[in-house]
Parts: sequence; C-alpha cells; structure tokens
Amino acid sequence: MTERVIGTSVPKRDGADKVTGRTRFLHDLELPRLAHGKILRARHPHARLLRIDTRRAAALPGVLAVITGADVEQQPFGFARDQLALKVDKVRCVRDEIAAVAAESAAIAEEALALIEVEYAELPAVFDPVAAARPGAPLVHEERGSNLTDLRYQFSHGDVDGAFAEAAAVVEGEYRLNFVTPACLGTMVAIAEWDLEDRLTMWSTTQVPFLYQRDLAQALGIGGDRVRVHQPPVGGNFGRGLDLYPIDVIAALLARRARRPVKIEFERLEEFVACPTREPCTIRLRTAAAADGRLLGRDCHVVIDNGAYVSWGSTTPYVMLSTVAGLYRCPAVRFDTTIAYTNNPYSGSMRGYGNLESTFAVESQMDELAAKLGLDRLELRRRNATKPGDAHPQGFAIGSCAMGECLDALGDTTRGLPPPARGWRRGVGYAGMFHVGGGARIYKSDGCGAIVKCDDFGRVSLITGATEIGQGSETVLAMIVAETLGVPLARVEVVNSDTAVKPWDVGVHASRTTFIAGNAARLAAEKLRARLVAMAAGELEATVEELAVGDGWIFVKAEPQRRIAYERAARTGHLREGGQTLVAEAFYDPPTAMLDKDLRGNVSAAYGFAAQAVVLDVEEATGVIRVRRVVSAHDVGRALNPGAAEGQIHGGIHMGLGYALSEHLVVRDGQILTASFMDYAVLKAEDMPELVVRLVESIDAEGPFGAKGLGESGVIPVSAAVANAVHDAIGVRFTELPITSARVHAALRAGPRD
Repeated sequence: MTERVIGTSVPKRDGADKVTGRTRFLHDLELPRLAHGKILRARHPHARLLRIDTRRAAALPGVLAVITGADVEQQPFGFARDQLALKVDKVRCVRDEIAAVAAESAAIAEEALALIEVEYAELPAVFDPVAAARPGAPLVHEERGSNLTDLRYQFSHGDVDGAFAEAAAVVEGEYRLNFVTPACLGTMVAIAEWDLEDRLTMWSTTQVPFLYQRDLAQALGIGGDRVRVHQPPVGGNFGRGLDLYPIDVIAALLARRARRPVKIEFERLEEFVACPTREPCTIRLRTAAAADGRLLGRDCHVVIDNGAYVSWGSTTPYVMLSTVAGLYRCPAVRFDTTIAYTNNPYSGSMRGYGNLESTFAVESQMDELAAKLGLDRLELRRRNATKPGDAHPQGFAIGSCAMGECLDALGDTTRGLPPPARGWRRGVGYAGMFHVGGGARIYKSDGCGAIVKCDDFGRVSLITGATEIGQGSETVLAMIVAETLGVPLARVEVVNSDTAVKPWDVGVHASRTTFIAGNAARLAAEKLRARLVAMAAGELEATVEELAVGDGWIFVKAEPQRRIAYERAARTGHLREGGQTLVAEAFYDPPTAMLDKDLRGNVSAAYGFAAQAVVLDVEEATGVIRVRRVVSAHDVGRALNPGAAEGQIHGGIHMGLGYALSEHLVVRDGQILTASFMDYAVLKAEDMPELVVRLVESIDAEGPFGAKGLGESGVIPVSAAVANAVHDAIGVRFTELPITSARVHAALRAGPRD
C-alpha cells in the first residue's frame, strides 16, 4: 500500500492553538475555591533546625493552612528514599523546604512566609564531591557514616592495560561540566485536590504520570488507587518531570490541611533555585589508538556531585558509559565512578541524560588523536564508525546504523559562507553521537499501552499511555494510526492526559515515545483494521485477503469502486442485533533487557546515530564567538514527519549551543548566584546560526514504519563540535564548559596551547 501520511511534514496538532494563545496551560488552570501555596526554603546550605514558629503566619487574615515537617504525616521519597518533602531537624541545601502556607491569594501566602520565624544552628558544609568523599568531611547524612552514595558504576571489557601498552598514540584529559538548568518557559506547577472520599487528584508538570502516581502515593503513605493524575499542556520539561519533587507532595499536604484545592506555582527565581539541574561532573578520560587510527582502548573515571539527595542526575553514568564504550568501535574499556553527597542542590534528569558530558570528552579526544596521528579528523571517525551488527562492549545489539553515512552527509560545511571578517579566525569542528533510539529498559517494563476505537461516524480515537509535553507525540501517533487504518489524519483524535482513562506507560524519557508508543498504537490500529475489514468483507461479498483500506474506505483491491466507508462498516458492527464495540487494544514492550550487575545487556530496541559540524568565527581582540552554521546529519531510521524531526533537531541545537557557550548556573558555597534570565544566559533567536539538517534513513526493522527515537540526539554532539571548532580556530583546547567569550579572551592573551 502506498503510504499517504507517513513521510509527509505535518504541522503539530497543537501548534495553532499555542501560537494564537488558545492553549490552556497548567499555569492557566483554575478550580472552584482554589487556594494558593508557597514554600519557605532554607537560608543555609547545612544547618540544624532549632525552632520553627508559624503562629504569626497562621494568624494572618486570608491564611488557610501553615504546615511544617512536624505537623504532617509524610514518608521518605526520591530515588534513594533519602528526603522528606518538608525537612525535619536539619537542612542539607538551600533548596530544602521547611514550611509551607496555603492562602486565599499568592500574595497573602508570600506575606505569611515572611512571618515564619526559623532559628538555625549552622553546620560545616561540603561543596566539592572529591572533598566530600574524603574521610573526615562534614557528613550530609550522618546516619550513613559516609558521603559516598550507594551508586557506583564499574565496567571492564577487554585488555585495557594491554591496549595502552601497545598504542601508537595516547591522549588524556580532565573535562569539567558545570550546573545548567532546563530553563523551561513554563515553571513547575502542582495543583492538588482531595474529594469527600479522601481521594487525591493532581494536576502536574510530570512527564511520567503513572510512576508519579505510585511515588506520590508512597510519599503520602496512601494507596496508589487513591491518586489520579492529570497532565495538561506544559511549557516544556526536558527531563525535569522525570522524578517526584517536594512541590507535589507539599501541594497535596496543604490541600488536605486547608480542605481546599491548592495550587503551587514557582516564580522564575524559585524555578532557578528549586528546579532539578543537569548534574555537574568531572570526567577523566584516556584513549589509546593504533598508528592507523584504530581505537584500542579507553579508561574513564567520572566524579559526580550528587547534591544533598539522590535523584536521576546521579544515574547518568549508565548513559555516559554507553558512549565511552560505543560511540566508536573500541575493543577495551574500563569505566568507574565516584558519586558523593554534597550540600549543593541535587540534580535530576535533563535532555541527553549524561550523554552530552561523555560525548564532550570522547569527541575532544578524537580530535587530539587525529592531530597526534596526522590523520584527517573526519577520516579518523570514519575508520572507527560503528556499523550494523557490530559488537558493543556492553552487549547492545546494533541493528540499523548509518553512522558512516551521517559522517559523509556533512559534506562541505563551509560552502557558500563568506570568509571571516578581518580580525576574526574561523574554525570547523566535528562530533558524532550515539544514543538509545528504541526506549531504554531501566524498569522491568519499558512498555506502553494503546486503545483505538472507531465510532458510527468514522472518527477514530487513540487513547495512548504516552504523555505529550510539547514534543509533538500526539501528531506522530495520530499519523501512525491514520496510516495503519487508512483514514484521513483529520479523523484521528488523541486522548492522553488522565491516568484514570489512559493505559499504562513508563513515561516520556530516553527518546522512546515515537518508537514505543508508536508501536503500541500501530498494533492496536492493526487489530481494529482487521475487525473492520472482516465486517466489510460480508458487505462486499469478498474475502478479507481481497480487501484493502485507504482514504476512509475499505475496498476490493481488484475493483476499487466496490467499497464501503469506514463509518458504514462501524455501524455494521454497532447497530445490529448481537453487535460489538469497535475497540482494540495493544501493549508494546520492546525486545530488550535491563543491564545486569556488570552493566551488560541490550537496553534499547534500536540506537540512534548522528554526526554534526559547527562552523564558527572567533574575534581575536575580544574572544567573542559567532557560530555561523551547524550541519547536523541524523540516522532517524525513517522520518515519519520530516518537518517535526527537523524541528526537534533545531531545538536540540539551540539547547546544545547554550550549554557550550553561555549557560552556567553558578553555585558558590551552596548558593545559586545566577537565578534570573538577566544572569543565566539562554541564547536568543538572534544568536542562532544557519541550521542545516540532513535526515539519513536506515529503516529500523523493529521501529514503527522503520522509525527510531530522535528527541535527544540534536543536543548531544553540539558542545563537543563547538569545542573542536574553537580549537581549530585559535589552537586552544577548552576542557570546561561553557566556553564563554571571557575565557576565550583570556586564552588568546595567554597564547596558543593544547
């Protein structure tokens, strides 16, 4: 059958509403009798809580409830169950929540916070993970007896020491990656409401509604069957919504105490302080290569600043390892980590999930190896590029793979660009990318459910477990269903925002939605199509094998004029004695495995690859960097919606350029110093260069219509390509991000170095 929807560029379904202001975001949501909540946070990064006096706040007119950790029943939560939503006895970072107020208005709640009296006894603090790991360091959690977390990621494959002994070239370096924040346009929001039967309904910015439902229930000490989660349109997430956070628990606790629905909405300053960040880390990496450029071995040690509590940021070595071991073919790999509690804010997940960091280190050393061996930088990458069927050291099953084709697709990256102006130096930098493209089995299930139904008028509803957070999943899932059923795209509706209605799904992460939820939608649609075709066969006096679908019709292949409309076939099922509902369901769980204790296993059903080139100019007098062009070639499996795929990559490049050049959440002695857009430098539209995207199709056998996940791959290689381009321009190797103009200017004054 000729595909009519798949492969065409379809605008996002919610695009018109968003650009015309009709979308009602979570921030816009109002409920009857809605109260407003505010949270009081710690003034010190490490201190005993000696006294909290809330009497003046509670007496303020308009205040409905004031709570502290001593007033409520709560359970530890988080990845390691190591924090309470409202802290008791001690605070461990300035993000810590110590009291909360619900009031008739946000202004009254804010006024009440100022009336709460807190007496602290400051404690010695530790802000460096290396220092925190030493004996005698101040303990963030005294009951543990150590600042080292229980997380340690160790991996060994092949003869690493032998690889370095026989190498013709060895490079080594230490790479420092700092705090950055997602900087979502929409801040974090939680709305909580209890009904008369003591059941809780939440409206949240989560991107994992079913896991959130479970975790929130556990934090409150109630059954998960008493929690319902709505996920309205949000102003971005980028990984921020992967965990449960105190805002959610506190909203529920306030709503119960106030006996009113309560909304907590972060202001921008609070978002910078309390939103989970990308994890700061230091990567020490050595790479060995033979004289012909073949990689022989890598030895890597990662130190992660865990912050005060364990969240998803400290699990990112899972992904760092996969790139160290498998971005290029490497027969010997050793990997280890140190992850330590500090009194800094803790990190969550963020787009790319550790891969930006390891790619920055790996790709910086690819350029250094090329220089040592006298090889062209792209040629070195081609010689080591992963190919279909290659054996990844961790046991990943590399199926579809177009890494070599992506490198070739970069082409002449400077063609058509005017030469740099006088006083400017030009550089070109390259980087590759390897990431999961078919989910990631970090839980026992990596599955998603889908329900597809057809009504009497030929309209189709897809009820999907997938969550829309602005990435365009509703559009591509509707395309998959429309193509599978052979109906016009406009006839397909998508329902996905309520845990009481939609089927189960792990959530939005690991570039999994198109692949996992797409396969579930395809399977359910295939089942429904088979039932409709079977009904139509009797009407058309034909066998099922003789029929096809398209444009809302079921027809005889040999005689297309013999046909029946979908709505008529549906009514044939509904409006007759002994009728049936035209509903089909499916659950897709990919053929993957969780990593074992040795960090081996095929964690994803497909893997994405990309190559990127950055062309930039550096002004000699000031160190100012102007990125002129980014060329990005991506193995997408199959581009289901090419326009949307390019848009994903464009957004990723924007985020990656900010990470490389300007964004830095400055945290000093546990305090956040860049807590506004005046100080935290997100790139503006006028800062963006020309973007050239080339979609390379490798047609994955397991993906829906051959597609692979793409949500994170645009951001991952950017910072490495930028660093390599800066080195190409001025001969200075930067090993810390961001590469600001001030740092470049200082390096130029100091003279070239490697």
